Amino acid sequence: MLLSSFAAIAVTPAGLKALLPLVTGLPAELWVLPALVAEAEAWNVEVQVCDRPLKAVLADLWTTHDGLIFALATGAVVRLIAPLLTDKTSDPAVVVVSETGAQAISLCGGHQGGGDDLTRQVAHLLNANPVITGSAQNHGLPGVDMLGVPFGWSRGSGDWTGVSAAVAHSKAVEVLQDCGTFLWQDHLPTTHPFVFESVRAPAARLWISPIQRRFDPDSGFPKAQWHPRVLWVGIGCERGTPQAVIEAAIARVCRAGHFAEGAIAGLASLDLKADEVGLVALCAERQWPLRCFTAEELKAIPVPNPSTVVEQAVQTPSVAEAAAILAATEASEGQLRVAKQVVRVEGQPGAVTVAIAQAEREYIPHPGHLALVGTGPGDLNQITPAAKAAISQANVVIGYGLYIDQIRPLCRPGQIVEPWPITQERQRADRAIDLARWGLSVAVVSSGDCGIYGMAGLVLEQLQGTGWDGETPSVEVFPGISALQAAAARVGAPLMHDFCAISLSDLLTPWEVIVKRLEAAAAADFVVALYNPKSKTRTEQIAIAHQIFMAQRSPDTPVAVVKSVYRPDEVIHRTTLADLLDAPIDMLTVVLIGNQSTQRHGPWLITPRGYNGGAAVIESGPESGAESSTAGGPSSPG
Repeated sequence: MLLSSFAAIAVTPAGLKALLPLVTGLPAELWVLPALVAEAEAWNVEVQVCDRPLKAVLADLWTTHDGLIFALATGAVVRLIAPLLTDKTSDPAVVVVSETGAQAISLCGGHQGGGDDLTRQVAHLLNANPVITGSAQNHGLPGVDMLGVPFGWSRGSGDWTGVSAAVAHSKAVEVLQDCGTFLWQDHLPTTHPFVFESVRAPAARLWISPIQRRFDPDSGFPKAQWHPRVLWVGIGCERGTPQAVIEAAIARVCRAGHFAEGAIAGLASLDLKADEVGLVALCAERQWPLRCFTAEELKAIPVPNPSTVVEQAVQTPSVAEAAAILAATEASEGQLRVAKQVVRVEGQPGAVTVAIAQAEREYIPHPGHLALVGTGPGDLNQITPAAKAAISQANVVIGYGLYIDQIRPLCRPGQIVEPWPITQERQRADRAIDLARWGLSVAVVSSGDCGIYGMAGLVLEQLQGTGWDGETPSVEVFPGISALQAAAARVGAPLMHDFCAISLSDLLTPWEVIVKRLEAAAAADFVVALYNPKSKTRTEQIAIAHQIFMAQRSPDTPVAVVKSVYRPDEVIHRTTLADLLDAPIDMLTVVLIGNQSTQRHGPWLITPRGYNGGAAVIESGPESGAESSTAGGPSSPG
């Protein structure tokens, strides 16, 4: 996962308190005035002390941090940062939080500085209202000058302000895209202003191409260009060729073909060149990967210009062309765009052979990340701040359609949001893994806790099967309130003693195994949560489970049947073990069966822990008959 550096600045005790959740949630460094050090120590939080005037401290933080969050009046922040503002492409994000923590305002660096995204993260962590005034964001659109960032595209030349203004005014923006992913197009709101075909009089034009275009400044409408990193440059060179010569050769070939150097994904060559000083230095300086292949691998690639001389020297008839094609084909289909050209630079030693191939899928120059997120029972208030932030930060959100609908308010403009059918869990996991291996940050959402009948285990299992090294893509698991916890909370404290969860679905577990677990749990006097108790076609399992528990427990054992917990259509049915089958039960239901000491007191189920000297000292309530109630919202299993 990409890491950013944030500084949270507080000047009052109330501001300090408001910013505390950001210390671990983002995380952020907490900067305070000397007078607040004792206050911070009382909260047991580590702080950085502004031992100079705040203006001087901010001047340093401005150049070393990606974002600054102030708990301070907006006017005061404006006056503090005004002398530091230079350009929106380099200024950090600036967010202002009210001292009550009720509002988070994106003040500066909204698009390119990441201010809008940071504001959303802060708002999720503080349970605050995000105030974002950018026009594109308010239309549900990604910033046109930011839409390629998740995919590693290079922002080219053009009138970006003019194109952005056309988008903000909902005027027709012609998009001419001949390379790179089209995912961004597939997830635009229906009211977007982009036109993906030639139009007679567009208000603006956006090119997405490896070609470097020169725009006439006197043109009648603004134009701009993105360059997806789809070009792999094959390099062959004499030993000891200087970096400057290799660099000049690449630039010359790109200019001749009108290719943008920003569209270069990386360089490729023979493995004998893996230690070529000039080649290695150039890749390090430009942050290009260097792909090196063996002679046997290169020999297998058909090329238009094989050389017997080259084959005699390095045992393959092609280096530059074959390496370019092979590098471009590693992740997708590759096509040679520029046949090999030999370049020499007058007055410089060495010679360079250059060829260029284009990949179908662009290279993303950073590792991907998988966030496995438990969203709780379905109410946004029941999702942890960390889980909210993980969803908001992700480039892609994947999950079962019902769960996606529940967390839609957490998604932001420009995100790729993919709802999937409930029966395609494996395909869902494979899709998330593929996107993360490509370099995207992917949130896979499950209801309840993602590690309890959720997607976390399946994603990790699928990763394991691909030879995953445990590190790339990186994985983070965000727990959520499980269905059994949420259901238990709505009826009291039935899980106060030892308990277990058993799914009655035999789609993935043999029914014989489920029966053994039911018998063992019933005999061991566990409080039991039954997941997936009944579906339209699977009706016998709950009846068999009922028989097993009736053989081991009193028919008066308290039972709670909880459906769609914490959702608008929540239904809670309190009954007894004897009358369990009379309760309405389906796949959105969790059944809680008490143990021999579980008590019913009015609407509450209580399983004594033993603090008062015995398991049955709590006075039992009135006789528990079947009772239904409707309220606010169980979660179906993740």
